[in-house]
Amino acid sequence: MKALVLKEYNKLQYEEVADPSIEEDEVLLQVKSCGICGSDVHGMDGSTGRRVPPLIMGHEASGVIARVGGAVDGWKPGERVTMDSTVWCGKCWHCRRGEVNLCESRRVLGVSCAEYRANGAFADYVAVPSRILYRIPEQVAFSQAALVEPLAVALHAVRLARPDIQETAVVFGAGMIGLMVLQCLKASGCAQVLAADVDASKLGRARECGADLSLDPEAPGFAETVLSLTNGRGADMAFEAVGVSAAVRSAVGSVRKGGRVVLVGNFSPTIELPLQTVVARQISLLGSCASQGEYPACLSLMASGKLRMEPILSAEAPLSEGAAWFDRLYHRDPSLLKVMLQP
Repeated sequence: MKALVLKEYNKLQYEEVADPSIEEDEVLLQVKSCGICGSDVHGMDGSTGRRVPPLIMGHEASGVIARVGGAVDGWKPGERVTMDSTVWCGKCWHCRRGEVNLCESRRVLGVSCAEYRANGAFADYVAVPSRILYRIPEQVAFSQAALVEPLAVALHAVRLARPDIQETAVVFGAGMIGLMVLQCLKASGCAQVLAADVDASKLGRARECGADLSLDPEAPGFAETVLSLTNGRGADMAFEAVGVSAAVRSAVGSVRKGGRVVLVGNFSPTIELPLQTVVARQISLLGSCASQGEYPACLSLMASGKLRMEPILSAEAPLSEGAAWFDRLYHRDPSLLKVMLQP
């Protein structure tokens, strides 16, 4: 089969590789669409330590079942499916509690690190355990279904905050995850959803996705605007979808006493935290990791047409051209947000 292989750091090559074999509990998936995740772009230069070459990256995928293992039940060739990016064991203490995103043996497709190597879906075929599959509704295209993985990450973060219909939320970072968090908050019935980003073009996308107001958090009057919209108290919750100290500080500073701050971005391994503000105002900090069973709800939202994918999906291109699209994303092409590669 053909695959886009990270041969060495910053070198991607489209080449012939061996077809993957499948275990008894796995299916062979013919990939129809696979999204380039920011973690792939950041990881291909070696800076994250989680994309050690040689490796086939890619974990936001959809396709058609080509073959099933002998122990697979309930799935058959020809079915349209998408998949969780997290391969969980189903047996450990966390999995038995339903916390599959915290599995003791958790692996992520398309990741190679000190603990494991798992080739991903930038290829004609990928082998995955049947337990992480989800059927795609007829109304949902393959390119949309491949976006369910990041959408599930966003919905998981929103569910952790438990939004109420009378509440106000601020989303810091209007990249892909931030835009999806914003839409999930709107779908949950949040009274006001504000988007905050220093990039004017991203704020434009946030308005397309339904933000009630889009603001530059570094502009004069930002804090006063949030207070004026919340009866002088501050927002009920904030979502930090960047992963840098400045955005975390702004998120903490934007919420009311007793408010919640959900940390989704993890660009920086460490950050500065305004500890006294968090303690004195009794602010809850919630870390959000991957997803935890949100796929069916995400697919239902997509099928219903309640979510806007057009502002997020920038381009669809052949997998053979993948190296060029990676290069554009790596060099921060402002016209691109999510690129889908298709074998």
